[in-house]
Amino acid sequence: MAEVHIIGQIVSASQFPSHSIFCKWGIHAGGGWKVVEGLKEGQTHVDNPQYDNIAYWCHPIDIHFVTKGIQGWPKIHLQVYHQDRHGRCEIYGYGYCHIPTSPGNHSINCVTWRPVGSMRDQITQFFLGGGPQLKSPDVVYCGNDRFRLQTETMGVVHMELGVILRNFDKFGVEC
Repeated sequence: MAEVHIIGQIVSASQFPSHSIFCKWGIHAGGGWKVVEGLKEGQTHVDNPQYDNIAYWCHPIDIHFVTKGIQGWPKIHLQVYHQDRHGRCEIYGYGYCHIPTSPGNHSINCVTWRPVGSMRDQITQFFLGGGPQLKSPDVVYCGNDRFRLQTETMGVVHMELGVILRNFDKFGVEC
């Protein structure tokens, strides 16, 4: 079977409205894909930069897939959270991007967004924290009902991923 190795890291995040953020991530692939080794999901540590607006995570990603075709090519989905001084966590942004189909090293900037509620929700969020969240995080990368959401842009998550393709020509899989 054809093999795809994804090796890299979630490097940092920038342009978020406040500090003390962390990221939950996952890699979603279609039904014809099987994980041989590695983790499909994880979470970074909380970074609270004092002098810069960039949170550095340098969180590793290392996963090995096998597949019979390119349908359902992997994509990475992200959820960025803010942790306040009381330890409460609120969603700061959702995002996803496709894993590159070409071999080599790739720098990826994933723009994030979050749902915006009514004016009452926004006032409550300002004074009490929290805010609207997605009931099903699958909406982030499936997109079936995403067009109905009112959203606002948040920050950007920076990743460096290396993609290695193996045996694609041997098994007749074309990218």
